Amino acid sequence: MSGFVEKPEPVEVPGLQHLHTGKVRDLYRNERGELVMVASDRISAYDWVLPTEIPEKGKILTQLSLWWFDLLADLVPNHVLSTELPPGAPADWEGRTLVCRSLRMVPVECVARGYLTGSGLAEYRETRTVCGIALPEGLTDGSELPSPIFTPATKAEVGEHDENVAYEEVAHRIGAEPAAQLRQATLAVYNRAREIASARGIILADTKFEFGYAEATLGVESAEPVLADEVLTPDSSRFWPADQWEPGHAQPSFDKQYVRDWLTSPASGWDRAGEQPPPPLPAEVVERTRAKYAEAYELLTGTGWK
Repeated sequence: MSGFVEKPEPVEVPGLQHLHTGKVRDLYRNERGELVMVASDRISAYDWVLPTEIPEKGKILTQLSLWWFDLLADLVPNHVLSTELPPGAPADWEGRTLVCRSLRMVPVECVARGYLTGSGLAEYRETRTVCGIALPEGLTDGSELPSPIFTPATKAEVGEHDENVAYEEVAHRIGAEPAAQLRQATLAVYNRAREIASARGIILADTKFEFGYAEATLGVESAEPVLADEVLTPDSSRFWPADQWEPGHAQPSFDKQYVRDWLTSPASGWDRAGEQPPPPLPAEVVERTRAKYAEAYELLTGTGWK
């Protein structure tokens, strides 16, 4: 089993139509047809959206995404129109709300990997490939790849796994030219972000992006993909401290690893393979996880988290 332990009711705001409740974000449409994206403090692990929130997590993700969008604007356009609160919105939406262009979203997670870990490592151990891309012998958990690779995945519903697919499958689904555009954009953004993170003592091991196309460009062959959703946050990326990088085992990271570790420890009493949902998180795990998100923001941007 998987999904929401407790699915929240959408907030009702005059002039906004609720469209979707995701793992972390709630999506609305305003009267101008623009999308209003609100990042909650929810956190997910092992395909469950947990019953305990991480205070300020949604604000940290939103502000970090905005910082990255600015740094990447010359490489690829993004969907952000405004950060103004819609009239009548709750005060808590401040700092976690983006008003965005409505896009025709590509049904593919665009993943870039510069290091071997996670699902890529699992596939490599079986076939010496990742998404059909042959890799050298002798790589281990945390190994740097000879060069970054594009390893797309199909987007899953809440509670389901994304599934890695070969590039050829993406080209078959969306067309050869859009697939080539997405691969180029994904690797360009990853390489830029990797350099920026490296200068701050952080390894960007891998990351995933979501792209869409403006409705006005429907059917236009030269249409440019637009970067959407969140970008280069600890929820969508693996950030490792460079001074602790040591291939051969799992790396320390700036993300929800404390949550994963506690859930799989005897302390939680939770059976990941069973049918019961995960239990609430203890206060210590919540605070340590919040601190990791804030630390990632501070190290990357060079500014303290308020």
